[in-house]
Amino acid sequence: MAWLITKYCITAAIVVLVSELAKRSDKLGGFVAALPLITILALIWLYLEKQSAEKIANHAWYTFWYVIPTLPMFLAFPSLLQRIGFWPTILASICITICCFSVFALILHRFGIELL
Repeated sequence: MAWLITKYCITAAIVVLVSELAKRSDKLGGFVAALPLITILALIWLYLEKQSAEKIANHAWYTFWYVIPTLPMFLAFPSLLQRIGFWPTILASICITICCFSVFALILHRFGIELL
């Protein structure tokens, strides 16, 4: 149980760090948020929990493919935020990501990469 609490605390601390940095500097906050900190932590947690190399490698592999369809949301968000407000922009961003992911998964399926 202590291990689980430690994982939660460290992971939460990173999220708080990013939000605090973003308050002080848009560029620094964005830069730190763009780093794959959560993925790196997940890989470390998997390794420390004695998961197989295959399991760890698969996590990195799928993370790569899941990141790509989220990128259009980051382009749409600033424009939508000015036009429709925060909560509708969040909802629209979720919808954009779901649509992009669905189309991306269909495209990758043709190349033998199964995301769903």
